[in-house]
Amino acid sequence: MNFASDNSWGAHPAVLAALAQVNDGAVMAYGADPVTARAEAMLREVLEAPRAVVRFVATGTAANALVCAQLAPSFGRIYCHEDAHIETSECGAPEFHAHGAKLVTVAGEGGKIAPDALARAVAAGARAGLNGGRNALVSITNATEWGRVYHPREVAALAQVAHDAGLPLHMDGARFANAVAFAGCSAAEMTWRAGVDALCFGGTKNGAVAAEAVIFFDPALAEDFDYRRKQAGQVWSKSRFLAAQMLALLTGGLWLDLAKQANAKAARLAEAVLEGGGTLLAPTESNAVFAAIPALTHERAQAAGILYHLWGDTPLTEGAPVPVRLVCSWDMPDRDVAVLEMLLRGGCA
Repeated sequence: MNFASDNSWGAHPAVLAALAQVNDGAVMAYGADPVTARAEAMLREVLEAPRAVVRFVATGTAANALVCAQLAPSFGRIYCHEDAHIETSECGAPEFHAHGAKLVTVAGEGGKIAPDALARAVAAGARAGLNGGRNALVSITNATEWGRVYHPREVAALAQVAHDAGLPLHMDGARFANAVAFAGCSAAEMTWRAGVDALCFGGTKNGAVAAEAVIFFDPALAEDFDYRRKQAGQVWSKSRFLAAQMLALLTGGLWLDLAKQANAKAARLAEAVLEGGGTLLAPTESNAVFAAIPALTHERAQAAGILYHLWGDTPLTEGAPVPVRLVCSWDMPDRDVAVLEMLLRGGCA
């Protein structure tokens, strides 16, 4: 029973079937194939952005790092939340690919940046002058590293701050599907209509084997990006195997259906946490639950073989509530969720 990460689970059967289907025959390499063309077109359709430039990469880290490098010069300042994935979990990849761009972190509850906090940080960076580097980019994550969701109006408020300062807005959407499913809006409303300039559209955490998309809503922002992607080793010779995964997820709205399933399982666990005397460290708005659970509950869950990560850096104190992160996947068995629900409510496995 694995609640450690949505990365731990498998690919959707439709994705595997699509991979098998495109395995037959020969097509042109390096993205010059009809499958890649169809997948790019379908993403533009889903995003209601017919002029958008769409490119596929294999990992979220590659997607984020290459967008940061594309939009920020080596002397640039990239503003992000202090818990952002590009800050905490990508081994310096954005800075590496941008040849030295500086990540400037902004605090905020639940992984979310408030517009006034961003405005203060950007203004301070502008005052830094030559010694501090030049303001270059704002990056947000949706859903955040705390499972919170920026609604379109919140994205628009941050975009206004960024654009007023002459900065583009990037959205790390590793769990974009979960955010859209919770907000009940369209992909367009969550992105370009709210002012997002570049989106990393995640597939790997939502039913793909390894497939992420990079989208630039203004083609001018994508100038020479193909060279950057090639230099980073992210132009697959057999590109159809990347594109087929995304195409399968987009067909019939499967990407949203899977996200809704994962979100619903997390909502069940959040309710069980509260019923069992635990507390939520953040509202449960996507497929992850951040909670402090009783020490006895934690011990019983560990004894039952349930896997999850502790949350935060504070050492555990004997008998004190245990902070945990519980992540649900679309294909997590209901029986696993039911067992953890029972334990969280104070029962025994």
